[in-house]
Amino acid sequence: MEDVLIDAETLAGWLAKGRDVVVLDARARLQDADAGRSLWRESHVPGARHADMDRELSAPPSAEGGRHPLPSHEQFGAQLRAWGITPQCDVVVYDDMGGALAAARAWWMLVWAGHPSVHVLDGGWQAWRNGDYPIESVSPDPSPSDWQPTFNDDLIATIEDVARGDALLMDARPGERFRGENEPIDPAAGHIPGARSIPAASLVDSRARFLSPAELAKALPQDDNAISYCGSGISACQIILACAVLGRPLPRLYPGSWSAWSSDPSRPVATGA
Repeated sequence: MEDVLIDAETLAGWLAKGRDVVVLDARARLQDADAGRSLWRESHVPGARHADMDRELSAPPSAEGGRHPLPSHEQFGAQLRAWGITPQCDVVVYDDMGGALAAARAWWMLVWAGHPSVHVLDGGWQAWRNGDYPIESVSPDPSPSDWQPTFNDDLIATIEDVARGDALLMDARPGERFRGENEPIDPAAGHIPGARSIPAASLVDSRARFLSPAELAKALPQDDNAISYCGSGISACQIILACAVLGRPLPRLYPGSWSAWSSDPSRPVATGA
């Protein structure tokens, strides 16, 4: 988990020196499933593969699994091989939302798959463009790998784990959704009882760079039995990534998150702060 964040200058140096690195462009828009791929086709970091949030970082939605369930081991393993990823290469993921939308999810999924060297570009696409580093619009044609990942499902929390009530629950959605003031997507407004509100966007600054370790440590409660969730298991990974930056044990991810919890009318709902 050392150097989980890298800056644009470091990534540019790796690429210039021909280091064995796979770059994943995880830009996405929740309201438009095709927007991220369109942005990638327009321009991207040289050699970057597109990591599609809806088609490659998620399985089809379901009431039980939520809006962005995890793909199966077999499906994601095949995708990693298609991207040409091996345990010997470095992987760098970026988006243009400060990691809060899909880069953190892609990072977490590679950690889940057991990859030993996966990083998030701090500041994302904006940092790359602001540094005036090379871009391209051609689609790469990577050679498939033969990697057979070993997945660590201990990093996942089930709905039963959440319902047991003995874990620290951290909710990464915006505060107004946590409090139940606004719910534009899911069946009910509010949060899982006992959860704490830690909006994913609050962990980065105005340049989409992560806060300092001291600021992150102040923002994030620490508990060896912690679970992170959000609307559908995407921005929840930002909290997990921040814990990795601090060198803390990783909270488990509840992939179904609020979209799955609120789909079951028997599950309790809390509102307010």
